[in-house]
Amino acid sequence: MFVDAIERIDTFTRPMHSIVRLYGHGEVVPGSATLFFVNDEGCAITCKHVAELIVNADAIYQNYRQFQSEKGSLARDKNGANQVRQLEEKYNLRAESMIRIRNSFHNCFDQFSEITIDMHPTYDLALLRFKKYTRKLYPAHAVFARDSSFIKPGRSLCRLGYPFPEFTNFRYNPQTDDIEWTETGRLSSARFPIDGIVTRLIADPDGIISGVEMSTPGLRGQSGGPLFDTRGLIYGMQSATRHLHLGFDIQDMEVLVNNRKTKVSNYPFLNVGICVHVDVIKRFLRERGVMFHEA
Repeated sequence: MFVDAIERIDTFTRPMHSIVRLYGHGEVVPGSATLFFVNDEGCAITCKHVAELIVNADAIYQNYRQFQSEKGSLARDKNGANQVRQLEEKYNLRAESMIRIRNSFHNCFDQFSEITIDMHPTYDLALLRFKKYTRKLYPAHAVFARDSSFIKPGRSLCRLGYPFPEFTNFRYNPQTDDIEWTETGRLSSARFPIDGIVTRLIADPDGIISGVEMSTPGLRGQSGGPLFDTRGLIYGMQSATRHLHLGFDIQDMEVLVNNRKTKVSNYPFLNVGICVHVDVIKRFLRERGVMFHEA
């Protein structure tokens, strides 16, 4: 049902690849998110929580470098371990704290040297403006639905994103004690669509419709991906997943597992997707003076 629409959406939807290093080890943790372009002028949208990873990347690394600098000046004596713990508290470093993040915008431009980010003050929405690029690598742009009344409970819609970070072009460099991108390895991750029906429309505290709830979850890495119909018209953007407790709880029920009686417990939840409504996106683009297209 969404075959043709997915092919159209794929022309302007792109992954943001991230590699992360956590405090205490050199393992590289890959991650991904999604963005999509709204015009031919290098303007794209994604979630605010995704944009914050871009904005905070330098501050996170500088915090760690300052910690390393102070740690290197400590006297090597019996009080050294206690002093390190005090430094960790000063710089808010704990086991699994993020100390380095590098982001790559895959297959968006041949090269670019500047990006500005505007974040919506209320909703999980951000505008990325890529500047000083040589050649854009996305051949089309989003077309938003002019009439949002189409979004009703029971309507089938689809989302597209990059929830599974399958790229491998990265490594930890022990000589520089840093993580880095490489020229070898897999460069891309496969796109992944997930459809569902609209279950409810979500209103903000002022009663304005601002979100769309879907019967299926948005997967990790699909944040920032478009919500669209069978024609490829955009009706929103994947933002979050909400976990609804169903109340069908089971405690210490005796069942057969591998032919043996075993007591099991289960507390089921329904995972539903939350999308930013198309009207919120279009208002934000108009406020920021960004050209977009409707149909």
